[in-house]
Amino acid sequence: MSSGALGQGLSFSIGIALAGRLDEQPYRVYTLLGDGECDEGQVWEAAMAAAHFKLDNLVAIVDRNGQQIGGWTCDVMELEPFTDKWQAFGWHTIEVDGHDFTQLIDAFEKVKTIKGQPTAIIAHTVKGKGVSFMENNPDFHGKAPDAEQVELALKELAD
Repeated sequence: MSSGALGQGLSFSIGIALAGRLDEQPYRVYTLLGDGECDEGQVWEAAMAAAHFKLDNLVAIVDRNGQQIGGWTCDVMELEPFTDKWQAFGWHTIEVDGHDFTQLIDAFEKVKTIKGQPTAIIAHTVKGKGVSFMENNPDFHGKAPDAEQVELALKELAD
């Protein structure tokens, strides 16, 4: 599901996880959030609900790149202590380098062993990684590159 307003995806995922429990289905629900999206109160209300219902079949992957459409998250709305907040809301947390596939795979394997609580995988990433003019540049959060920039980006990524 591609949610409309920010923050709705986690709530929707909770509904799917609860339905899976009611239907005695073994599946696990994965949802992706941006760290800037965590400015939304709905995210934290959903986080409380997921912990309350002990949804160990729910995994939230949070792209922790420090940017959102309005700039750096620390300037728009400070999120720290970010991992501690998820833990305080009753979630098991795993922090990984979001660019390291081995760490990500290990985290996805680990969540299968967590019982009685949802899991948040905090994936530390660099927005635009590997593209000189995009890397850590909030201007490209919601802006597409022009044709010349696409050519340069593809060249840099191929090297």
